[in-house]
Amino acid sequence: MDEKIEKRYRIGDFAKVTGLSSPTLRYYEKEGLINPHRTENGLRYYTDQDTNWIKFLLHLKSTGMTIEQLKQYVDWRAEGDITIDKRIALLEEVRGNFEAEFENLQKSWTILNDKLDWYKGKENGHIEDSESFTEYLRRLNHEE
Repeated sequence: MDEKIEKRYRIGDFAKVTGLSSPTLRYYEKEGLINPHRTENGLRYYTDQDTNWIKFLLHLKSTGMTIEQLKQYVDWRAEGDITIDKRIALLEEVRGNFEAEFENLQKSWTILNDKLDWYKGKENGHIEDSESFTEYLRRLNHEE
């Protein structure tokens, strides 16, 4: 009696659940990243397990992983544990690229915050009108 019935999502509902559009889901299917289930009539449907898989793929994609790298990862995953070393190498490559991009973003974040502080300092009178942003940065770096 405790049998749990798995929820099925049609593509439009699944798009809403995942935040992806129906065309994107079809593209991911075409590229082999997802494999929807089919009814006896051939209509595609998705389950909560598919939702978790999409979330994982989107996490990988957010690290800068390309569609080609995602496809390779999915293929190797389907081959089983004999490809773990390949998956590790791929993920380490992605992590290295992500770390470099993250460092660049941190530098940009710092510059953005410094520029905002400079403008706010000029606006509230803590920075002389004649002090340039470059001078401000020099003074800021010498004070730390």
